[in-house]
Amino acid sequence: MYSLARVVEAQASRGYVKRIAGELEPDIEPTKHLAEADRTGSTILFRVRGSGLECVGGVINTREKLYELLGAGGDEEAYSKLSAALSGRAQDGFRVLGFSELFRPFEGSLTSLPAVRFYSIDGGRYVTSAIVIAKTPDLDSYNASIHRLMLLSERAVAIRLVPRHLYRIYELNRRSGAETRVAVVIGAHPLVELASSMSPPYGVFELELVEKLGGGPLEVAYTPAYGLPVPAHAAVVFEGRITGDLVKEGPFVDILGLPDRVRDQPVLAVDRVYVSKDPEYFHVILPGGVEHFLLMGFPRETAVWEAVRKVVPRVVKVRLTRGGCMWLHAVISISKESEGDGKSAIMAAFAAHPSLKHVVVVDEDIDPDNPEEVEWAIATRFQASRGLVVVRGARGSTLDPSSEDGLTDKVGVDATAPLNRRELFTRLRV
Repeated sequence: MYSLARVVEAQASRGYVKRIAGELEPDIEPTKHLAEADRTGSTILFRVRGSGLECVGGVINTREKLYELLGAGGDEEAYSKLSAALSGRAQDGFRVLGFSELFRPFEGSLTSLPAVRFYSIDGGRYVTSAIVIAKTPDLDSYNASIHRLMLLSERAVAIRLVPRHLYRIYELNRRSGAETRVAVVIGAHPLVELASSMSPPYGVFELELVEKLGGGPLEVAYTPAYGLPVPAHAAVVFEGRITGDLVKEGPFVDILGLPDRVRDQPVLAVDRVYVSKDPEYFHVILPGGVEHFLLMGFPRETAVWEAVRKVVPRVVKVRLTRGGCMWLHAVISISKESEGDGKSAIMAAFAAHPSLKHVVVVDEDIDPDNPEEVEWAIATRFQASRGLVVVRGARGSTLDPSSEDGLTDKVGVDATAPLNRRELFTRLRV
């Protein structure tokens, strides 16, 4: 069963879970506890004043927690699971359950949900774990993706749409004069959230990826009004319409720990709200926290691993680094067999994850998880005249404030030792 409550129960048995006493104010106070959970690797349970729903945060704020959910013993097994999930659709399909057996109408309104203002600069209270499911108007399929929602009123939120699949669906509907009917899911199993963070081709339903990630078919239910498939086990489901009305959304502190600018974004009008009949948790993800890094960055780290291993003999380790917020910086260790392998790895990484800004490639004796070792490799093995790659004016991340509308200069550093003089670059260890 893909239930977040079951995950929390299992983590509690391993000593991961900490309960915060009392009720937290919805403004800022949860942020402090979520940040502390990141530092300790804890999962925290808490309540927000004004809401009867119990919250959980830090569910996958370590690689160990993520790998346990994937049933993976290490990096390559975890990457292979994500790659396999993207390579084909579910074999067994979904197990379909009755919606009314699982959910009941919510007695409150959207303002009764434990939405949080995480930072004083935020434009409002936000839901950060919402999976939005919509039918593709041009294909017989669906799309699932995670979007931040800013609370506007008892029945409306602003939804941040980036130019990807849901935005395409919204535009296709808008051009035909239709609103985009959606189901919004909060408090789903972490592997459902991970699948919704991945980027399969348009027309591949992300929930179909869950089976290969978790090893069994996902249970779904179809919403009563719009007939949209949602995970059967979640804390909150609501049905609504992404309208043509626009509203100022933001600022919002995003993955880089910097405020994303205010934009005109669509209003999502909410028609019906449901909550689980069984105890489930409302998932709160700290913006710019480790859970945010892993959900957003780990699928891209997998893409970098997959791309680099096609152009070099062996990839030892790939890391989208914490300092780069698992988005802008990568360190890759390889087993080098030919001069030029380092540069091949750099270019493959940039192609696999276009938001990458800096890539460092090191030899297999350097651990990408150890910044001191990486710096030592740059200090002793890198010469700019032969190892520096500069790409000017390339597509990058619009989140990077130093870019110009997403155009950025990219730097690759080949900090691998020359093969014909490798003995001169071997570090002596005690």
